[in-house]
Amino acid sequence: MPTDAPSILIPDWPLPAGVHSAITRRNGGYSEGPYRSFNLGDHVGDAAQAVAKNREMLRTWLKLPQEPQWLRQVHGMELLQIPAGQDLSALPEADGAVTHLAGQVLAVLTADCLPVLACSRDGQHLGVFHAGWRGLLAGILEKGVAALAVPGKEVLIYLGPAIGPEAFEVGPELRAAFVAEDPQAVSAFRAGPGDRWLADIYQLARQRLHRVGVTAIYGGGLCTFSDSEFFSYRRDAVTGRMASLIWRE
Repeated sequence: MPTDAPSILIPDWPLPAGVHSAITRRNGGYSEGPYRSFNLGDHVGDAAQAVAKNREMLRTWLKLPQEPQWLRQVHGMELLQIPAGQDLSALPEADGAVTHLAGQVLAVLTADCLPVLACSRDGQHLGVFHAGWRGLLAGILEKGVAALAVPGKEVLIYLGPAIGPEAFEVGPELRAAFVAEDPQAVSAFRAGPGDRWLADIYQLARQRLHRVGVTAIYGGGLCTFSDSEFFSYRRDAVTGRMASLIWRE
């Protein structure tokens, strides 16, 4: 039996009428052990039956119009565009998705990486992106905004729970790579122990979005590593995944 009702965060951002978003926390599902309890990832070693029950609970509690379009995320740059002219019954390999279709539920799974929700101001174009440091550095947010096919000033963004700037320790090579791409990125790093640096993934995302004309950016500030209500891969290594979802009626 589930421990309690699923713990779901409803993002606070000015979505147009008929568009909905949600982000799950870790409590309230069927999973046990290190995946306890509302794990939605089917690729992390959890019991398949538990994940299936958690996903069914997610659909029921959010009254989703259909099963979310789950992705096989690989920290890459591939975006699923729906309609895609392909068989979506197979799990697409992608780290983001966009659609203009009503009733299509987009989703990414995370446990420290940054989930990014996107919506055009008129509510007709939706996106969701999995932005760990690899994706950010490669430009997945810039590619995702372009795929929405509206000007940056017409895009609303919500930055979901990710590892915070007090916990995201990286090496000098990663800092140098970001600064080489954008000198302003230097402000997103501060000195850590030894030759290590503490990175602000939220600031890096905002800088990238500003470069493509997006200024309406909400969320940010939660830390999956320090808050036990969230799954954290860096904290626990073996752990579950949260889902970030967006859809239009």
